[in-house]
Amino acid sequence: MTHSDRIEFSQVRAGDLARAVATRVEHGMRFGGLVASAEQPAGGGVYALLLDQDGIQVLVAHIPPGSSTSANSGMSLPSLTRSVPAAEWYERKIHDMHGFAPDGHPHLYPLITAGAASAPSYVSGEGMFTIPYGPVRSGVFEAVEYLLETPGEEIPSLDVGIHPKHRGIESRFVGATIPDGVLLAERIEGVASVAHAMAFCQAVERICAAHVPLKAAHLRVLHAELERIANHLDVAIGLSEAAGLSVANARFGIHKERVMRFRAQLCGNRFGRGVVIPGGVEHPVSSSASGLLPVLQGLAHDVLSDTEAALGTPSFVDRLRGTGVLDTGTAKYLGSIGPIARASGIAEDVRVDRPYASYEELGPLRPATRDSGDALGRMEVRYDELDVSFKLAAKALGEVAGLSGSHLEHLEVHDGRSIGWAEGPHGEILTLVDIEAGRVKSVLPRTASFHNLSILPRVFRGDILTDFAFIEASFGLSIAGASL
Repeated sequence: MTHSDRIEFSQVRAGDLARAVATRVEHGMRFGGLVASAEQPAGGGVYALLLDQDGIQVLVAHIPPGSSTSANSGMSLPSLTRSVPAAEWYERKIHDMHGFAPDGHPHLYPLITAGAASAPSYVSGEGMFTIPYGPVRSGVFEAVEYLLETPGEEIPSLDVGIHPKHRGIESRFVGATIPDGVLLAERIEGVASVAHAMAFCQAVERICAAHVPLKAAHLRVLHAELERIANHLDVAIGLSEAAGLSVANARFGIHKERVMRFRAQLCGNRFGRGVVIPGGVEHPVSSSASGLLPVLQGLAHDVLSDTEAALGTPSFVDRLRGTGVLDTGTAKYLGSIGPIARASGIAEDVRVDRPYASYEELGPLRPATRDSGDALGRMEVRYDELDVSFKLAAKALGEVAGLSGSHLEHLEVHDGRSIGWAEGPHGEILTLVDIEAGRVKSVLPRTASFHNLSILPRVFRGDILTDFAFIEASFGLSIAGASL
């Protein structure tokens, strides 16, 4: 069922925020995250994002400048984590970045601003020890620190440290022009540049009441789906490498490089940057669609054939089946999103539920799901999505034949606040944009990688050390996108 794109902002007292969010979640709304800003001299604010079929509701709790949010002050900010566990990392980040202390938080230790020395131990007993894994590891991996508590094989506890990747992205948006805002949005999460640019631009377009021409919307879909294909192939690369399938690993690597070169042929940038701008697009197809479509179709054939071959390899499938299980109940309880949620039987996809760009025109589209909730299910969901993404990209490419030059509606910048969204390769992206005096006042992105990475430690139930690489790769998340 298609959801509404209605957006509603409601003011609540800081002391009432946790109760207000918990009540709405109990009544069926989905918790979308907590973001915060600390503008001076006006003070700051905590924003709770909630979603259902009626649209998006944002609960805003204003924090006056200089206020303490401790339990002993008049500005208490009760923790939401005990009633909505998905809020745990959000509250830790808010405390790290803005000093807002959620009273009663069960695990309030640094997430963004400090390292392993601050992490508590959750498991004790004879023979138990901690393995620090990262932030520097062999191979090409993003900097992330894992602390594995283990008696030798099983992993009863895992703690994730994302502090090495923190870049202060949110603060860089403050005071930026709208064009510079797009530039920064594309760098929130480099592997999801197009999705973040779309979410940012859609928020700006809602504020400015701009309508994106249909041809431009088609081009946005084309680049968004190519981005999804590249990221899903990256997951296949990681899983095949973990399984020691050197031929599959090499072929998936070649296919990903072909996708990246195809993207560069389209717009001059391997990551699709510089295409999506408020009001439309720039740098449309640089060659004739008739010449590019056979290339895309050939690429689709090769990718899907090799993916099918990998999923038909018993030694590969055996390593994925039953590994890192996230059952449907736990997935809902923790608010998982994207391919990870869909592999646990949750049929949510923003392209379907809250359509944007030209997904309705290019559809119909149905979320790919599995019920197993394991690493195999997550790979199978991505296989289905690869097929759909190639078909959508081919349709969109056919629709933009002959498009040249910039294709956009004139955008007159207005002040205001709104939200943009996109189904990025890792899941739903929500971006809260506030414009004041024609410039960016704040941009608060809620990335799928941050939302889902907090769930990763919860899936190690009966899994052992040699399963770790498969579980991490099957989640397929961006650490940079988790630690802004």
